[in-house]
Amino acid sequence: MAADQNPRATLGYEQARDELIDVVRRLEAGGATLEESLALWERGEELAKLCRHWLEGARARLDAALAAEEEQELAAGAAEQAAVDAEESNRTS
Repeated sequence: MAADQNPRATLGYEQARDELIDVVRRLEAGGATLEESLALWERGEELAKLCRHWLEGARARLDAALAAEEEQELAAGAAEQAAVDAEESNRTS
């Protein structure tokens, strides 16, 4: 029951996604009582929220990695330009 209350504590993205797919299939198949359907819908909402949480975290990690890479490229470009400027300055002196 604790896992149902706090799915973030135990489910990874793939597990949450797979369970969400199962919940949707069960809802689409019909045949469940109103109470069962509501419980499935609530669980589906929890799982969808968890999947969004995982995807937002992944996006943040990718953005941070890309920003760090861009920062390194800018720093390398600035250092290269400084070396070129220094070399040109030495030639004109």
